Amino acid sequence: MSDIKILSGLASWKLKEDICENLGIQPADLEVSRFKDGEIKIQIKENIRGCDVFIVQSTHPPAENLLELLLLIDAAKRASAKRITAIIPYFGYARQDRKDRPRVPISAKLVANLIQVAGADRVVTIDLHSDQIQGFFDIPVDNIYAFPVFKEYLGPLDPKIFSIVSPDVGGTNRATAFAKRIGDLPIAIADKRRPAPNMSEVVHIIGNVENKNVIIVDDIIDTGGTIFFASQKLKEMGAKNIWVCATHPLLSSDAVNVLQNAPIDRIIVTDTIPIPEHKRIKKIEILTVSNLIAEAILRIHEEKSISALFI
Repeated sequence: MSDIKILSGLASWKLKEDICENLGIQPADLEVSRFKDGEIKIQIKENIRGCDVFIVQSTHPPAENLLELLLLIDAAKRASAKRITAIIPYFGYARQDRKDRPRVPISAKLVANLIQVAGADRVVTIDLHSDQIQGFFDIPVDNIYAFPVFKEYLGPLDPKIFSIVSPDVGGTNRATAFAKRIGDLPIAIADKRRPAPNMSEVVHIIGNVENKNVIIVDDIIDTGGTIFFASQKLKEMGAKNIWVCATHPLLSSDAVNVLQNAPIDRIIVTDTIPIPEHKRIKKIEILTVSNLIAEAILRIHEEKSISALFI
């Protein structure tokens, strides 16, 4: 596999190393540093001409993570890579995917344009916030799902004991797919209202959760408010143990304290976004997506089906 080269920015450096370990190859020699004024400096320090290049970088805040990705793509393009695939475990700026209020940007479309103009030939991401964002690109996009990682960890679950909960109506399809693949579990839906950005309240639970162990399934944990209020309402409705499975642990603002005080027993997330040590509370368990991404890289390189991973 000498014609596969794997690079990353600083945001996904550890994940890149784990992916390479799974593939049995060394990461490409790369320098990511800063000029004196803080500008990002990128240099690929080995020949990648004619190679199949995979650039691993999540684009969570700060915005330098996105800029690092764009500069890495440009550097690879100018170094005559045969094909450049942007592996974006967490696709940031995805939550503004439509013009739902006056005078707002469609951030997801802008980011899609930037990635294409920089020179990417393909994009791979995990649990994209909105599936329709794939249509913002004019290049192939593979939105792969993290549920095989959760399924392997959780094992088969008894539908008489467990139930899957979507924290809002918009996540129903995600929760249904998760429930089907984890053991054909019943689902419930939290009726969430959002009075302002990053603020939410759960007014009702649709479905039976009484005397059930429940798993709240979501793509992102941001401030933790949605999960906090959903877990409180679930307890009121008679739920027993409450677990959370969420792919992307943003853990913004005071999220760690919010989650610590929530009636939640386990919070299972992945390493699409690195979690600093001071945010790794005992409730949080981190699963790696490196195996999943490594398999996707192999399938892309060998021109095999990606969707076959999730059948």
